[in-house]
Amino acid sequence: MKTLLLRLLTILALSLSGLLVAPASAADEAADALIKRLSSEVLDSIRADKAIQAGDVTRIVALVDSKIMPNVNFQRMTAAAVGPAWRQASPEQQKRLQEEFKILLVRTYAGALTQVSDQTIFVRPMRAAADDKEVVVRTEVKGRGDAIQLDYRLEKTAGEGAGWKIYNLNVLGAWLVETYRSDFAQQINAKGLDGLIASLSERNKANAKKG
Repeated sequence: MKTLLLRLLTILALSLSGLLVAPASAADEAADALIKRLSSEVLDSIRADKAIQAGDVTRIVALVDSKIMPNVNFQRMTAAAVGPAWRQASPEQQKRLQEEFKILLVRTYAGALTQVSDQTIFVRPMRAAADDKEVVVRTEVKGRGDAIQLDYRLEKTAGEGAGWKIYNLNVLGAWLVETYRSDFAQQINAKGLDGLIASLSERNKANAKKG
């Protein structure tokens, strides 16, 4: 059920259609506009790349890494997924956790891209004040079957690369970070942080072999 949920989440997240003109600065782009633009760019890339359409994993991973991941606050997402143990992790352990978790999510998105269909996502009006630093963008996925609610949590960042960054997603009532946190907590309790890192590494190697 967990694997199915994650695959469904990523498929829906990457199936959003609709074109927007990019703002003069990424820092000025509204959170809901980012979600629409990002997914549209991914779909356009898929349509233009026959290798991706044929299932070329290397090209798919490169697309996800270049289009999706720069718009994610990955340190926050990893820290939240690891939970309280993150504060006890050494800098090297934190680095390894981020690296392995990133590979895991990139491969998850890449696998979902091969299954994108003709679903359409409608972004609902966002209720947020101009000075809000964290928002939820709510969307509705429509296609075959019943409509599905898909939500994104984003935060406004400053400094280099300023703008809205995704740090969690929700579909069918389950948040991505919390879903991983439960699994990671069990592994940390049983094997410690190094055991979790080793487990993630082994999972990523197995996924790579499967293509």
